[in-house]
Amino acid sequence: MATRLLRTNFIRRPYRFSALKPVGPPTVTASTAAVPDILSFGQQEPEPPLHHPKPNEAHHDIDLSDQARLFSSVPTHDLLRSTAVLHAAAIGPMVDVGSWVMSSKLMDTALTRGMVLGLVKSTFYDHFCAGEDAAAAAERVRSVYEATGLKGMLVYGVEHADDAASCDDNMQHFLRTIEAAKSLPTSHFSSVVVKITAICPISLLKRVSDLLRWEYKSQNFKLSWKLKSFPVFSDSSPLYHTNSEPEPLTPEEERELEAAHVRIQEICRKCKESNVPLLVDAEDTILQPAIDYMAYSSAIMFNTDKDRPIVYNTIQAYLRDAGERLHIAVQEAEKEGVPMGFKLVRGAYMSSEAKLADSLGHKSPVHDTIHNTHACYNDCMTFLMEKASNGSGFGVVLATHNADSGGLASRKASELNIDKKNGNIEFAQLYGMSDALSFGLKRAGFNVSKYMPYGPVETAIPYLLRRAYENRGMMATGANDRHLMRMELKRRLIAGIA
Repeated sequence: MATRLLRTNFIRRPYRFSALKPVGPPTVTASTAAVPDILSFGQQEPEPPLHHPKPNEAHHDIDLSDQARLFSSVPTHDLLRSTAVLHAAAIGPMVDVGSWVMSSKLMDTALTRGMVLGLVKSTFYDHFCAGEDAAAAAERVRSVYEATGLKGMLVYGVEHADDAASCDDNMQHFLRTIEAAKSLPTSHFSSVVVKITAICPISLLKRVSDLLRWEYKSQNFKLSWKLKSFPVFSDSSPLYHTNSEPEPLTPEEERELEAAHVRIQEICRKCKESNVPLLVDAEDTILQPAIDYMAYSSAIMFNTDKDRPIVYNTIQAYLRDAGERLHIAVQEAEKEGVPMGFKLVRGAYMSSEAKLADSLGHKSPVHDTIHNTHACYNDCMTFLMEKASNGSGFGVVLATHNADSGGLASRKASELNIDKKNGNIEFAQLYGMSDALSFGLKRAGFNVSKYMPYGPVETAIPYLLRRAYENRGMMATGANDRHLMRMELKRRLIAGIA
């Protein structure tokens, strides 16, 4: 099978540990660009200077100042491990060494491989992942909810697949994920997540995206295989990936696309029967048109309950065209009477997007500054909250590690008289990250979920290294979490001595 689990040298980050041979990224072109990152709820760009909350300081209606209350449900041994793991992940050279080890010949020797995997499992894996299979992940969701009140958002942690057999196998894993979620009380989980790249070959997604772009450019160009969907482009969308008319899909490619539709529809059908919402993860712009197309066509088929959507698509606010595309999709959904769900993130592919655009002589599709990304996120968030509050049946998942966005959403919810517990709005953060914000939002009355990947340790290693790189890049949020954890450990130590 061609499912991509290891190795980790395809992780596209700049490596600057001078004692080691750099693992540089391959040259990115329009024809060879691959998906470099898993989902990220934050943009990897320097944040404003670190700010430690002062006692009795509330952060825009969300109190992140009282670490004793925030971490009251976390046992001391878990708090110690979390603090150690997050501090280690924030040390640049340590992360670079880890990446080098995982892509080196050390992993070809049984003894050293076993030692490395054992160390990874007892530290980073247990902190960022929910378990090795769906049953174990469901039990972790149960224990997290019972201890903290935070819900679970389950995802099988596979990256992508390149052939039909791997896609079929991954589909079965996603179906088992739905079964695992269904086995839990509905109060314990919020949704499951699917990556289209795991059930449709990336080469085909790129071909479909090229053809969709050309159809948007050329009014007389029609795609006979296209299902009913919502628009996936706006006038500001990047179209430079496709500079000439693509060859039509071959009969074999059309059969592969039909098989991919069957897989996503089977997953959606299972979710609808089980009353489990399905979130479709986003990718980079070279693939995203095809993913949007499949997500929206599935939503038209399965979002038939006027009060609650089953299928959610993801909007990446760091893209310049995000707001315009969101408004167009919402307008079409309302016209068709389809209650649509949206997961709003900032984005994860800033570096690769810039490299690809530059190689083709174009400006990056990503906003110039982190502040513009924040503004776009908050504008999209406000727009979606207003839609969700008017009884249209729209669902909103605000996936963010940014406390300012959390505070703005809290104020907006009060302004719109949104039922925080029973409405169609929830927050989400990555499992093992931004716990202070998760607890603060929960204490403010919101439904809050943790994005919880699962799978064998070797499957999860690329994900874990990305979390390490992301934690190093999320300067302000990660540092504030570590600061609050240290303060709580110090408080418990003093209380134990007194």
